Amino acid sequence: MHDIRAVRSDPAGFDAALARRGLPPVSAELLAQDTDRRAALTALQEKQARRNALAREVGQGRRSGADTTAMEAAATVLRDETEALENQAARLDEAIRRVLEGLPNVLDPDVPDGPDETANVVLKQFGEPRDLGFQPRQHFELGEALGMMDFAAAAKIAGARFVVLRGLLARLERALGQFMIDLHTREHGYTEHVVPSLVNDATAYGTDKLPKFADTLFQTTDGRWLIPTAEVPLTALVMGEIVPEKELPMRVTALTDCFRSEAGAAGRDTRGMLRQHQFRKVELVSIVHPDRSVEEHERMTQCAEKVLTLLEVPFRRVVLSSGDTGFGSSKTYDLEAWLPGQQAWREISSCSNCRDFQARRMNARFRPADGKALGYLHTLNGSGVALGRALIAVMENHQQADGSILVPGVLWPYMGGIERIGRD
Repeated sequence: MHDIRAVRSDPAGFDAALARRGLPPVSAELLAQDTDRRAALTALQEKQARRNALAREVGQGRRSGADTTAMEAAATVLRDETEALENQAARLDEAIRRVLEGLPNVLDPDVPDGPDETANVVLKQFGEPRDLGFQPRQHFELGEALGMMDFAAAAKIAGARFVVLRGLLARLERALGQFMIDLHTREHGYTEHVVPSLVNDATAYGTDKLPKFADTLFQTTDGRWLIPTAEVPLTALVMGEIVPEKELPMRVTALTDCFRSEAGAAGRDTRGMLRQHQFRKVELVSIVHPDRSVEEHERMTQCAEKVLTLLEVPFRRVVLSSGDTGFGSSKTYDLEAWLPGQQAWREISSCSNCRDFQARRMNARFRPADGKALGYLHTLNGSGVALGRALIAVMENHQQADGSILVPGVLWPYMGGIERIGRD
């Protein structure tokens, strides 16, 4: 959420920031409405002062026995004029708010410019795609051949973009989640949470999912929303709060089911588990002092990278271009895993610095230790990582010629010592 004062102070700069997102200028429209709103508020204050003075005059007149008819008539006119100005100011305030809440975050200066994902920049690569020595299969081919991945059963139960895992693949997915949570809590300093999978409008709005992304969410009959990621309830822990500076940074994590309607994804990744309506994910959220969000972004991304390193999956870090950066993010790193079955790099984690964009929407502030004025917190979120996509990466990178899958050593304790998944 943007502050109208930022538009007032540098309208050209604000429009230039929107232009990087491919959006038209809005400062002239906003400032015109803001001027009218401020004029209405000034007139309202004058009318209210006159009403108060007139009320005192009427009271004095009544006590002295004077005729107050004319003054009372004037007070009625002032009351009507005051109400009209109040309504005008409220309408203008709402109009400004609607425009501001629909505008994306300002991008960091070092985000590369470009129209879409084709302009994303690879920053570094970890590991090399291996020559498996045979024609690699995609995860759904492996899973179906093992009899442990069933899309037909899921379609019968729920429809398209769902899967039923069974046997050792179900256990492998569970092992991935336990491993990630243990890693992030024991080694990376995150505090594990169990959070609601349903949130209210205020929570979805504060974490920038409403109103823009309503069509990508599932809504219940009582008006609540199924979470698209644990970022939503985890970040909202500080909604409306004033956090003492000494309590920062706050690093929290959760393993949850996530629900997405995948609106607009028709025809994309229709086979397999890459794009599902329901999936499980370990989410990382950091709440930090504004001076620390840049370094926290790097730290969070390294935490996600550690997961893939330990799973022995080749991956690369990519910085998203201006045209591919998400609505609420000022800068995003994607981690892309190599999938031998597709012979392609596919996103497996996304880590974003939202700066104060979400904090302004949900009024999340901190109290400086030096007693200075309250400031808005900075929020960051990242996948640490999605279990389904991690399962895909493990299956495809550790597949064997006979269709079996070797379990990465880091997962053996979570698999009861099982080192290989096969039909036998």
